[in-house]
Amino acid sequence: MRAAAPDPASLARRTCLQSLSAGALLLFISNQTSAGAQIEEPLIDSVRTALSSAVLSSAPPIPEFRDTESRLAHLRWLGAMSERLRKKKPEWQVRKEFLQTVWYESKRAGLDVALVLGLIQVESNFRKFSVSPVGARGYMQVMPFWTRVIGDGDAGKLFHMQTNLRFGCVILRHYLDREKGDLFMGLGRYNGSRGKAAYPDAVLGARKLWEFAA
Repeated sequence: MRAAAPDPASLARRTCLQSLSAGALLLFISNQTSAGAQIEEPLIDSVRTALSSAVLSSAPPIPEFRDTESRLAHLRWLGAMSERLRKKKPEWQVRKEFLQTVWYESKRAGLDVALVLGLIQVESNFRKFSVSPVGARGYMQVMPFWTRVIGDGDAGKLFHMQTNLRFGCVILRHYLDREKGDLFMGLGRYNGSRGKAAYPDAVLGARKLWEFAA
């Protein structure tokens, strides 16, 4: 008995997926990933105070370098990342300000910059005013309750670029510390899906698109 001919729509989808490069497929997956939904948890006073202090510091994102080579390496990174981000943010000045702020806030929190960029790609696809179905906001999809727990309570500030990146990086650092540096578990906690593979795998995959060898 002859097998039935494949459905044209199914065949087209299969052909399309097979033709995608690894990078394009990762972007497709990232764009479909649900935004984050951190779960509110009780914090002991010392942790709350430390997180509040980290968030409320008003230091501007001005890069500081120990020597000329470090500065040149940063400029090479900025140029490479700018090209990769061009389609998402066409204006050079906007890209520059965004990338410098991501770099500053990542370093400030002791995070890998490529990891933070990968997380932003998965969470918001670099949309400043992105809002998830559960109310997470901005580039790093920060839940509004964090502004009450460790901020001044103004959730509207999460649409401000540096504020959102500051909160997101501080929260991610907190979760990684709670998980003793375990990226898989820390990322899952950030997304509210601790122990499940889909979100950490997506972020760690996206991170590869933002890695840079100086």
